[in-house]
Order: sequence, then C-alpha cells, then structure tokens
Amino acid sequence: MTNNKQETPEEIRTNIERKLKLLPDLPGCYLMKDVDDNILYVGKAKNLKNRVRSYFRGAHDTKTTKLVANIHHFETIVTHSNKEALILEINLIQEYKPPYNIRLKEGTMYPFLKITNEADPQLIITNQVTKDGGHYFGPFPNVTAATTTQQLLHRVYPLRRCNKNEKRACFYYHLGQCIGCCDHAISQAEYAEQIARIKRFFNGDVAELKHTLKDKMHTAAERLDFEVAADYRDQLNYIETTVERQAIMSQDYDNTDVFAYTFNKGWLSIQVFMLRQGSILKREAAIFPCYTEPEDEVTTFIARFYKEQQHLVPRTILVPSDVDQVVLNEVLDIPVTTPLRGKKRAMLELCEKNSQIALDEKFRLIEMSERKTIGAVEELATLLHIPQANYIEAFDHSNIFGTDAVSGMVVYRDGKPDRKNYRKFKIKTIEGSNEFAHTQEIIRRRYTRLLRESKPLPDLILMDGGKVQIRAARDVIENELGLTIPIAGMVKDDKHKTAALMDGYTETLVAIDPRSQAFHFVQRVQEEVHRYAISYHRQVRSKTQFGSVLDEINGVGPATRTKLLKHFKSLTRIKDASIDDIVKLGISRPIAERILDTLNQSHS
Repeated sequence: MTNNKQETPEEIRTNIERKLKLLPDLPGCYLMKDVDDNILYVGKAKNLKNRVRSYFRGAHDTKTTKLVANIHHFETIVTHSNKEALILEINLIQEYKPPYNIRLKEGTMYPFLKITNEADPQLIITNQVTKDGGHYFGPFPNVTAATTTQQLLHRVYPLRRCNKNEKRACFYYHLGQCIGCCDHAISQAEYAEQIARIKRFFNGDVAELKHTLKDKMHTAAERLDFEVAADYRDQLNYIETTVERQAIMSQDYDNTDVFAYTFNKGWLSIQVFMLRQGSILKREAAIFPCYTEPEDEVTTFIARFYKEQQHLVPRTILVPSDVDQVVLNEVLDIPVTTPLRGKKRAMLELCEKNSQIALDEKFRLIEMSERKTIGAVEELATLLHIPQANYIEAFDHSNIFGTDAVSGMVVYRDGKPDRKNYRKFKIKTIEGSNEFAHTQEIIRRRYTRLLRESKPLPDLILMDGGKVQIRAARDVIENELGLTIPIAGMVKDDKHKTAALMDGYTETLVAIDPRSQAFHFVQRVQEEVHRYAISYHRQVRSKTQFGSVLDEINGVGPATRTKLLKHFKSLTRIKDASIDDIVKLGISRPIAERILDTLNQSHS
C-alpha cells in the first residue's frame, strides 16, 4: 500500500478512522505500518476491535505516542483462537523483525548430555537442543560439570564410544567404557536397558549404582589395587555430593522456569529464573518499551523465549496470575501455574523483586543521563541568560603559521553530539594567520547557507576562544546577516583547560562552578570541537606535504599525483612499495623508478 501522493495528517487520520469502524470482535494479529508499507509493530489481541482502537484513543506515554505518530495504516489477520494469534504473532515478528517489537538476544545455551537417536547410540555433550528423537539431560552449569557426569556414566553405564567402522574391539571396550558394538552385535533390548539405567540415574535413583561401586571399591582394596579403589571412591563421592544432593534439592523445583515482571512509565522489566537441581542455574533479563498491555507482552515474551530462542522447555513454568496461563499451556504443552504459597511462591516473588530492582536501576541511569545532558544545557542557558541551549553549534580553527588553515564545527542537540551534522571548512579567502577574518569567513559561509536552505538556526553558537572570535562571529551574525543568535566564547586557562565562558555581547566572563554539569558539558564540547578541527588539519596538511614532495619530481603531474594519493594515501606507503606496485597504477616504469629514488634519497 505504498502511497505515491503526499497525504495530509488529516487524510491519514480519516483513513484510519474508517478502518477502525470495520474491525471485528475476534482474536487475531495486527500489523502497524508506515507510509512506505514497512511493518513497525506486530501485536496480538483477543479482541481486535478493542485493542487496535486503543492505540488511537486517549493519551499515551511518550514511546507509544512516537509509535502512533509513525503509523500510516494498519492490517489485521483474524485467527480461530488466542492460541493461533500468539503463534502467528511469534512467526510474524521472527520474519519481519519490526523495529518497535523487542529483539530477543540470542540464547546462550548451557551444555546438555544427549543420548543420540541411532542404532548404536552415544552419550555426547551438546549445546543444541533439537527435536531429533534423542534423549537430553541437563542443562549443566558448565562444561566441566557435564564432562564429569559423562565420564562417570561412560564407566558405569557405557554406550558406544568408538566409530562404527572399527574392525576389532576398541580401546575403550577393553577399559570397560564402551558397550562393545565394535566387538559384537548389541541388541536393541540391551541398549534400551542401559538407557533406562541412565535415565534412573538422572532422576536420582542411584542406590543400586552406589552398592555396585562400593563392592568394586572393596574388591580392589582387598587386591591391594589402591589406585583403582581410589577411583571408585571418587565416583562414589561425586554421586553423594552432587547427584544425590541435587536429587534432594530438586524436590521443591526441579527443571522449572520462573517468569516475573514489573511495569512502570511505559517500560517493562522481565526476569527469568531457570531452576535446575534445586538452584538458579541461569538468569535472564529484558527491559524494553511496552506498547500494549504488559501481561500480553509478557505472554508473548515467554512463548518467543522457547519458540525463537530454542531454550529447552522445562517440566513446568511459574508465572504471575495475570499472564495467560491457558494459552501458554496450549502453545508449549506443559503446566503453566501461579503458586500461591510455599517455596515456589517465594521464588516467584524473588524473581519479581529482581525485575523491580532492574527497572529502578534503568530509571536511575536515565535520570543521571538526563542530568548530564538536558540538565547541563538548561544550566548553561541559565548562566548565559538565554531561553534555551538545546541546539548548539561550536567552532574551532587550526593552522600552522597561517598555512593549511581549516575550521571544524560540531553540533550538540539536547546535550548529545549530533555527529552526522558535523562540518569541516577549509579557509578559502584569507591567507596567513588572521583569526578574526578566519572566523568571519566560516560564520558567514555556515549561516548564509542555513538561511538560503531555510534550515533551523542554533539556540547558541560557541566559539573556542575569547574576544577575537566572538567579536568576529557577532559582526557577521548581527551586522551582515541581521540575526540574533546568542554567542559565547569557551575560555581556557594558562594550562589550556576549560576555565570560563565569555558572554558574546557583554564580553564579560561568566564563572562556572567546576563541579557543575554545565562546566563538564562545556569541557566536553571544547575538547570535541578541538579534536575535530585538529584531525581535519592533520589530514589537509598530510595531503599538502604529499603533493609538494611529488610535485618536485620530474614527470609527475597532477594526474599521476592523484593516482598515487588515492591508492597509497601517504608518502611512507609509496616509499615502501615496489616498482611493480606503482606501474600497476598505469605509471611508466622510468617514472616509477624516479619516484622511489627521490623518496628514498629524501628519507635517507
């Protein structure tokens, strides 16, 4: 639905209102689109009419207002049920990746042990959980824990450890760590029995295994084979301190994921606790703007957490009571509950507390950032007695004894650098060192152009310098262009550090408290504009030196110099090049030899 003719806001609003009247009272998904038909946001609803209409009715927070302002039109897709709407929403978000929908991070999977689904199965370590018919156990907190468990199971309940193309019994079979398919055929019944033992092991049923290991340990000790006995002892210790302990702790919340959230000021903070073997194995967090009802956003987040990121679905999920447990149960096919008491309830409350703490921290960081930026420019405007300083342009000059004179301009909006609007100026009309004339030329060129192009003018012009610079800027701004833009100079002390401001009209110094946000802001601006101007000057000077040396070489004209400049960038790189490297640029061999001879002589 790309629109070729320019529509007015009233026409866009009218078209939206017409479509709102046609919305059905049915579940489904809605797609908010911009004028170029790009999808901005995908959402789901039990009742499309009520949900979509809510975006265009009443007041919203800043972020939702920004979304609505960019909506040109919308589309809806009706589904049979809320479950279908949720699955469709996940698929649409995954396919189109709308900018206003949360981008889930790539899940960092913890290691699992896997019994492969093949004729002669293996026990392997993997980070990928897929629906391939294999048996997965875990996740483990780290690779070391997974490897230790794998090594134990290789010894007590071995499966295949060798390649299938073995022609005789493998090394592991002789150690008792391979079931022996390399030596003789193993029936599927024998494999099934061994896999059943491994499953009982992971369920904490280790009594039989402990009894077997103790017998083997005592037998080895009686044979005075103390090294083997010690190995059995270590295996027993691992079972008693890890497997049995985990089995006991797992009784309260074994293989459970907990989701909780906090919503405030248009922001949603979600915490996820992944509980394995009775403790928090992993925690994930997400904070993002919310454009719909928070409980619906959380429901979608949970479904995407497993469908998109391929996290292993646990045995059960704990959620707050307002999250749609029915639809999650239908989509994920596992119990989704809200505990009312006991340890599970305490864990849900702890998860919620963490989400609240994370959101409070987010707001504090936002507040600190605003004090550092918006607060700083407000303070600066107060010091200079001007209405505002939200849009600032700052200038600095750079030259060496009047040669290669350039200027740099940096832009700050709401206290933050707007780098895409930085500008560089090469002095065109003035020769020699003349700060006053340099400043006049740059100010004249900059603001004549803004006026010609009808672009907004800054709230404040900052010059890196004192009376000379601000008088030159004021002369052009007031007398030539008839403008009334406030001007101030950033004055440095004898150590070349920011010291004060000079009012551009009274030419009096304005003291700034060095501890204030305004002082630190002016300091940042002064350092940034100086860095920008000096880096441009070095670039120009390098090219000038490049050209002047090459111009002295007989046979090197402007075309040859341009070829060398574009390809090698510096005299040092030309000097380090071979004759063939220069000839490849279309330069004759005699001239290439002359270039290298000249450069080597000048650098010797």
